Amino acid sequence: MKNTALSSTHEALGAKMVPFAGYNMPVQYEGVSIEHETVRNSVGVFDVSHMGEFLIEGEHALDLIQRVCSNDASKLSISKAQYSCLPNDDGGIVDDLIIYRIKDNTYLLVVNASNIEKDWLWIQSKNNVGATMRNLSDAYSLLAIQGPKAIEAMQSLSSHDLSAIKFYNFIVGDFAGVEHVIISATGYTGSGGFEIYCKNSEVKQIWNQVLDSGAKFGIKPIGLAARDTLRLEMGYCLYGNDISDSTSPIEAGLGWITKFTKEFTNWEALKAEKERGPERKLVAFELDERGIPRQDYDIVDDNGHKIGIVTSGTMSPSIGKGIGLGYVSIKNTQIGTKIHIKIRKKTVLATIVKLPFYKG
Repeated sequence: MKNTALSSTHEALGAKMVPFAGYNMPVQYEGVSIEHETVRNSVGVFDVSHMGEFLIEGEHALDLIQRVCSNDASKLSISKAQYSCLPNDDGGIVDDLIIYRIKDNTYLLVVNASNIEKDWLWIQSKNNVGATMRNLSDAYSLLAIQGPKAIEAMQSLSSHDLSAIKFYNFIVGDFAGVEHVIISATGYTGSGGFEIYCKNSEVKQIWNQVLDSGAKFGIKPIGLAARDTLRLEMGYCLYGNDISDSTSPIEAGLGWITKFTKEFTNWEALKAEKERGPERKLVAFELDERGIPRQDYDIVDDNGHKIGIVTSGTMSPSIGKGIGLGYVSIKNTQIGTKIHIKIRKKTVLATIVKLPFYKG
């Protein structure tokens, strides 16, 4: 079990620690609902230093990225970020990731913690163009400062105008007394804010100053459990739940990051799938009755016939209903369609809805 540079800090704050993706991580501090509402209404800070960071450099860095990623990274200018995925050879997804263009021939790929080794080996296996690859995952930390008050609460920590950093843009600048920090207007909550990339040796200083600067705005440390409820309210996919080696980006609703303007891994098969239409599709649903949907619960029709499976589910703290994502057969995907979720020995009525669940 690995620790982040802040694991002992979380323990001192009374966090409940759990194993996650091979790391000792804080799942909650005060409670999921309190932490969730803090991010929705004010500002919270997550330690997500378990995420992986790969630096791809050299004259052929973009060639490699274009080959392995579904989105068109040639559209990226310096200081912009892009959401993408790594298709596999069988129609599924190796991982989803964010690509940062740092300099002309330098890109940072940020991948999921549980897939660091898998992703590294996959990209390496496709690197026959001589791009330079460096795995920085063990040397760097990542904090996510999220919520509608994030800009106001953090502005005193940087000489840069944080409000000027547009969504999916970033700067490399000073933050909390540390130079050359990546300040990225990205996140996984849908409530705005930043992600801060720094060296492990710098993160404790930044963490402490973030909490000090945000104190008058009600900042709280936030655990992974609230991170999950926040992302699910927005309908953001979680690797291992909603997307995997056996789900295609087309059926997962990720056609918008699958660009057929260039050739990439398995592009011909994915293009054909898009043209003919997938057999199933990832949908969002709200329960019409009391209950909490969970991963792997069956989705059935009025006659009790299985038509799909739940991939993510929770009780939404913001809207007070059971919500979820799941794959259903294509004829059952229309907004407003009534479905049933098998929760233990009973079936609970639900309605397919348009994302996001949280409209605030």
